[in-house]
Amino acid sequence: MFANSHLSLRSIVACLCLVAHAQAAYKLQERYSWTQMDFAFPNPGLKQQALASGDYIPQNALPVGMEHWGNRLFVTVPRWRDGIPATLTYINMDHSATGSPELIPYPDWRSNTAGDCANSITTAYRIRADECGRLWVLDTGTVGIGNTTTNPCPYAVNVYDLQTNTRIRHYELRAEDTNANTFVANIAVDIGKSCDDAFAYFSDELGYGLIVYSWEQNKSWRFSAHSYFFPDPLRGDFNIAGLNFQWGEEGIFGMALSPIRSDGYRTMFFSPLASHRQFAVSTRILRDESRVEDSYHDFVALDERGPNSHTTSRVMSDDGVELFNLIDQNAVGCWHSSMPYTSQFHGVVDRDDVGLVFPADIKIDENKNVWVLSDRMPVFLITELDYNDVNFRIYTAPLSSLIENTVCDIRNSAYGPSNSVGSTSFYGTPTSTNNIFGPQLNLGGNKVYGPPNPVSVPKSQTRFNKPYLPPLPTKPTLQTDIPRVAPPSRNYLPPLMGTGYSTTQRSDAAKAYVFNNGLSYEAGVGGPHLFPLHSEGLRNYVSARTSGWWLEH
Repeated sequence: MFANSHLSLRSIVACLCLVAHAQAAYKLQERYSWTQMDFAFPNPGLKQQALASGDYIPQNALPVGMEHWGNRLFVTVPRWRDGIPATLTYINMDHSATGSPELIPYPDWRSNTAGDCANSITTAYRIRADECGRLWVLDTGTVGIGNTTTNPCPYAVNVYDLQTNTRIRHYELRAEDTNANTFVANIAVDIGKSCDDAFAYFSDELGYGLIVYSWEQNKSWRFSAHSYFFPDPLRGDFNIAGLNFQWGEEGIFGMALSPIRSDGYRTMFFSPLASHRQFAVSTRILRDESRVEDSYHDFVALDERGPNSHTTSRVMSDDGVELFNLIDQNAVGCWHSSMPYTSQFHGVVDRDDVGLVFPADIKIDENKNVWVLSDRMPVFLITELDYNDVNFRIYTAPLSSLIENTVCDIRNSAYGPSNSVGSTSFYGTPTSTNNIFGPQLNLGGNKVYGPPNPVSVPKSQTRFNKPYLPPLPTKPTLQTDIPRVAPPSRNYLPPLMGTGYSTTQRSDAAKAYVFNNGLSYEAGVGGPHLFPLHSEGLRNYVSARTSGWWLEH
């Protein structure tokens, strides 16, 4: 009897250990999900009118980018197909803490009119909010995708004041900044010693270039044809969601910026899409227009991440932790920049073969919460989504909980191979052939990698605190591989720091509602009437059925 009791106790303890491990593996929390995207029309009648006219086709909307700021979560929807009423939108998180909320056009409907080059945004992809309270948006000026692409507008940098929700900068890229093949989706924003000391970097995926824009100079320039911007011919084959396809032409794509180093500059890390390798360059080079032609040796190639490690989005925290999507693995990976860039020092912070099919975008906000958008993009583009199923999800978790017990958590000296991105080799002494901790990228005696050495930033111009991690352990110790236990349901959402959720509803209705074919629906007095378009560019672009007129209601 005693033996049986003892056995039962051991079984209970074993079960509790499994549950505890499952909870430890439970990281990214689902906050929003949609079967298809919906938009916040002012009333059901106008929504039905947009559906009937083809201005709104729900099945054609695919979210590709996001950003979190304050009580708003911004979401971008490119105009790849007809019927996308707005490309730059947001979720009011005070009003919708979870669920499947409607997307609210930002800053209003009229500013989302396709083809209104001077006043609106035609198509936005990735966006960035900076610590100065500004939202940076690159308008590609395009409608369609692939062979269906048209360019009613030029590429333009748009910057919004997030306090006043007004556009404070509109800059069209120079003709020399782009070429016939240019396609730019990604943006990185670099804030230096002040809010005026700001630069934006844009990766030209198909034109194989890197475009730099200076806020203070209101000027742009282009780094072209560096071999590190090109795709790897051996890495153009993809397998995602049971689909095999080739994205062999895609070059420089995802970018991330390190914390400011002691010399006052950051390190930019980037990867071509068709590649398993990461590259690096100091922003000291990128900020200098005179270096566009003679900076080849200032760029450095790092090691490969390992097999099946294509990535399109990356971000680095202010204490040097880089997160990146692993689109082949339905996962999010990590690397601590104080460690060599070798596969044994890459971790997987979460993996989900249902919810994380194509984790398209990753962001870290000012409170060190991580946001991940997954959208099943290859299924959308190659076959057809099942709109009876959940297709689009936004997850979140504190950065500290994501990297806990992974190789990226340098506060923990017990690293194990269960978190490896690539091979299952043991973690030992780094053997990188591209270990550039030393003089290869030495900038004024400061190592590119390693614990950040920040310059001081006036408190009035930043909302970010910059805590730094303790010194790196001298040598990681090995641990045996722990079997991965499936995490529990993602329905539970712990509170996020600093989001200020409340049940108070706010009025987000804009005065103007403009859809992508040029029709405008405004709440007015006296019933509907027509008035002519004022923008010649828009007049030439809108569809024939509008006949160059606005419909006001």
